Amino acid sequence: MSGAAQALPVLVTGAGPAGLTAATELLRRGVPVRCVDRADGPSTLSKALGLWPRTVELIHRVGGRDLLAARALPQSQMRYYSDGKVIADLRYRAATRPLICPQPDIEAVLRANLVRVGGTVEWSTEMLSFEQLGDRVRARLRGPDGSEHEEEFAYLVGADGASSTVRARLGVGFEGSTYELRFVVADVRVDTAFDHRMTHYFCSPRGILVACGLPDGRWRVFTSAPQGVSQDDIDLAAVQRLVDERGPGGIRLSDPDWISVFNVHARHAETTRVDRAFLIGDAAHIHSPAGGQGLNTGMNDAHNLAWKLALVWHGRVEEPLLDTYVSERGEVARAVVRQADVQTRLWLLRKPHQVALRDNALRLASGLRLFDLAYIPWLAGLRTRYRTGTTGGGRAAGFVPGALAPRRLRGELDDLRHTLVVTGAPDRSARELTGWCADRLGEVLDVRTEARRGRPALILVRPDGHVDTIARDARAMRARLTGLFRPLLGAGQESREKKAKAHTA
Repeated sequence: MSGAAQALPVLVTGAGPAGLTAATELLRRGVPVRCVDRADGPSTLSKALGLWPRTVELIHRVGGRDLLAARALPQSQMRYYSDGKVIADLRYRAATRPLICPQPDIEAVLRANLVRVGGTVEWSTEMLSFEQLGDRVRARLRGPDGSEHEEEFAYLVGADGASSTVRARLGVGFEGSTYELRFVVADVRVDTAFDHRMTHYFCSPRGILVACGLPDGRWRVFTSAPQGVSQDDIDLAAVQRLVDERGPGGIRLSDPDWISVFNVHARHAETTRVDRAFLIGDAAHIHSPAGGQGLNTGMNDAHNLAWKLALVWHGRVEEPLLDTYVSERGEVARAVVRQADVQTRLWLLRKPHQVALRDNALRLASGLRLFDLAYIPWLAGLRTRYRTGTTGGGRAAGFVPGALAPRRLRGELDDLRHTLVVTGAPDRSARELTGWCADRLGEVLDVRTEARRGRPALILVRPDGHVDTIARDARAMRARLTGLFRPLLGAGQESREKKAKAHTA
């Protein structure tokens, strides 16, 4: 890429959770950003609710801890019922406990984070079209006053939702299906003795009913809709009838804040990258709300792409690193779509023998605490494992190739740089390597020594906390570092960053 193109900003279309995260993380890493949204302001619709621990980590890193805590309700567990009887309790540990926070509040926290790093959202600004010109993207924008003009950008990030303009203009397919049944969602006051800090799943042959407490004292009620129901057919009385039919009885609804009927889809994009244009969040994948993964997956898409895009934009790694966004997050999206589909179909079982099998399986798994071992940590975003770097060194001192670094250490690492963790007593070659890293890679790599028992190891941790490479000798790690990073460019790099700052100003 030419130096002039390198100084161009990145265009992020869409100011939902994924777009706000992408813009924030790019700005934190010194990349100029334009974040535009055709809406005239933030959405007031509640939509997504849950924030899993991995996503909470990302928000806290930027400084949104106190603001989020003031708006969120920690959950204690999920409870499953069949025909009104409890069949399973899925309890959270401290490390896996999600927060319930309506999407408008989540977005308010994310916008505050964006402002904290010097960014803003350009509302009433729509990207109409774009073309890719080899080393840049030329986009046509329409501003708040209706005027249209063209601007050039280094890259384009499409965070513009399920009906993505970016995806459509790229000609990328959106594979999958739509469930035959529609669903009803309502945010209401509820007169009930059910625990407000649990999510309650009432399964019955008549349909699924999910009730989840909200931070303001209301409840989110989610249920399958009768055949042929439309938005015009649903009011509070209709929702009450569905709750009476599917629930255990004695749940009285009042004061609705929001009632909606919607279709549920299970789709993902054929690819999430075409040259300099990327898709994240709902533009890349949509699925059932089962498991509460949609918003979380989108924000983690954005984080994964942003740190890689920043390194490429600064000229410190080669462009092929961006292909790992496609492979890594594509694999996660497909897993999420599959999991949500399986859970949704389990909700909707009607035949007696199928219901009995489901209920017995849930009872057994709950009694043995099997959900604690795999399913809940996966939902929490703590079991994601990428195919990264080289794995010849095997596991070492609690580090697993591709997985997240241990929780305690993860919170202490510099998330704007890679970290080389040296465990055990380093030999001469390891000490020489750390000196070489300080001289050659200091701007992109931190070095940390951990006094741990066991064989010495060299562990390369990425800015997102995932383990890139584990090596037992310095030569192997040096080969990985020289293969990953370009040599720093000195005065040329400074010149490019000055151009970027001038462009932003």
